[in-house]
Amino acid sequence: MNLFAFILAAGLGERLRPITNHIPKPLLPILGKPVLQSVLEKISLIPIQTIGINLHHKKEDIENWINHSPFRHIIQLFPENPVLGTGGALKNAGHFLKESTFLVHNSDVISDINLQELVDFHLSSHNLATFAVHDYPEFNKLAVDEKGFFKGFNSSSGELRNLAFTGIAVYDPEFLKFLPEGVSSVVDTWLNAIIKGYKIGTFDVTGCSWNDIGKPVSYAKAVINELRKNGETVYVHPSVGNCNSFEMDGYVAIENESILYQGISLRNCIVLPGTEIDIKDHFENCILGPGFRIDLSESDFFDSAEGNSFLIGTGGSDRKYYRVKLDKHSAVLMQSPDGDPDFQRHIEYTHFFRGYSIPVPELIDIAHDKKTALFEDFGDLSLYSWLKCPRDRGMIEKMYKKVIDILILIHTEVTEHVSERPLLRKRIFDYEHLRWETGYFVERFVSGIRNIKIANELLLNDDFHRLAEKVDSFHKTAIHRDFQSHNIMVTKGESPGIIDYQGARIGPPAYDVVSLLWDPYFRLDDDMRERLLDFYIKRMSENSRWFRQNEFRETLVPCRMQRHMQALGAYGFLSSVKGKKYFLKYVPEGLRLLKKDIELAKEEYPELYKLVISIP
Repeated sequence: MNLFAFILAAGLGERLRPITNHIPKPLLPILGKPVLQSVLEKISLIPIQTIGINLHHKKEDIENWINHSPFRHIIQLFPENPVLGTGGALKNAGHFLKESTFLVHNSDVISDINLQELVDFHLSSHNLATFAVHDYPEFNKLAVDEKGFFKGFNSSSGELRNLAFTGIAVYDPEFLKFLPEGVSSVVDTWLNAIIKGYKIGTFDVTGCSWNDIGKPVSYAKAVINELRKNGETVYVHPSVGNCNSFEMDGYVAIENESILYQGISLRNCIVLPGTEIDIKDHFENCILGPGFRIDLSESDFFDSAEGNSFLIGTGGSDRKYYRVKLDKHSAVLMQSPDGDPDFQRHIEYTHFFRGYSIPVPELIDIAHDKKTALFEDFGDLSLYSWLKCPRDRGMIEKMYKKVIDILILIHTEVTEHVSERPLLRKRIFDYEHLRWETGYFVERFVSGIRNIKIANELLLNDDFHRLAEKVDSFHKTAIHRDFQSHNIMVTKGESPGIIDYQGARIGPPAYDVVSLLWDPYFRLDDDMRERLLDFYIKRMSENSRWFRQNEFRETLVPCRMQRHMQALGAYGFLSSVKGKKYFLKYVPEGLRLLKKDIELAKEEYPELYKLVISIP
């Protein structure tokens, strides 16, 4: 059957002022994408014939955006002057909507509600209208009976429960006859319809992701939630240029055509399109726009606030990290799950590494019985996030050299004193662990994500056996073992610090080097990588008695292969088992790197070569 849709986009956005004095609410960007675009993309996933949109406030801006969008051919516009209200808008478009069942969607709602399921439910229900509802205490106003039928508002009856309207509903065309001409609210019409005996049902979507961006606080949360959903802390629109002149920490989104000058620092900030900031100042927990600033609290930004603490981190660990407020500063509380074997290692390695000038967070307090520890706060800006903001090549190379200097200390100073820490000295990155990595790659990535059946398992395992034996034979030092850009923090003064070091082992130092320089999270250009590799070799030659350049270079390709198979296995595990789908976005680069690795070793590992090059 034909199905139409209607998007309510004419509102003045009064609760969002002064933002909406500059940008109409439907065009508010969330990481570069206007809310209206997100709504249109979602609606277009179901078989919609035509989409109507009403306009009033800054209608020329919205119309111009629509005319340059890929949806322009299926959109019909309904300008209003004056604003007709939610009911009047549908009545004004009655000649358009009367031909079919129609979906109505507010333009300020972002959700993962399955619209097709909502439509199917409505079509099978014989309701006049069906509302998508959920249990959201702040907005629980619709009174619903045990069969899910709408009965009114704010009931105190034990026979009814109050739920929240999501701003999404499906109507039969017959609903239009209840709407008066001119300005009206659709809410009054709902009540009128049920008084006359018509059924208005509900479709419960409790547990869905949902955000109404009608206020600055809810808009800020929508932006932060989108960053976290994507496993990011920083978004910078490509039009902003480089970020050499200002500093960032926490969650930061900088939208198009914004200009920030020297001496500015941002923490938990959203910078709206066209904003120019020329005041040397620190901005924290705020929305910045052209000529205005909206201050918020840290709890306004995060749905995950718990009392005086805030859940932080976007990695793959089962441990939870909270930022907690102390007297004059913040700290990070680590909560490990019961039976976590890494908890004690984390504590011991912290003392050990700090004793030899490795910049890891200071341990402030510990509760062994609760598996919690309080650490110095290194902030939220990882090297990965620091690199998301375009920077001069010289600045990037300088930062990587600082990081390599830390790696040198681990591979030399820490290694020379490893006898002081039996817990580390006995933890060898050996043949068994290397074979576990390649098995992990096959199970979680090849079979689990790509659904590829191994053609000749015996020959492939023989390749894995020889690779593991070879890597196990290399000279070993203390290594971080996961020395990639997410585990390197950029602290104040752009000094790097190291986290997630509890997995440290005794293994080939090249494994750390390739984790950093051939990192799927950030692609270094070949020339810079070679210069940085030369820098590492030069510094190791100066600081280590055992180091030999030629021998070390021979370890690079085997360690690259091992590392990239491990990374792809991890992406498979974290996305499919842990539900962290954002790790899938790193698969293309990880696979590209592995294919380059195996090209250099295809004669030595022919079966692995055949497998890797066949992976799409």
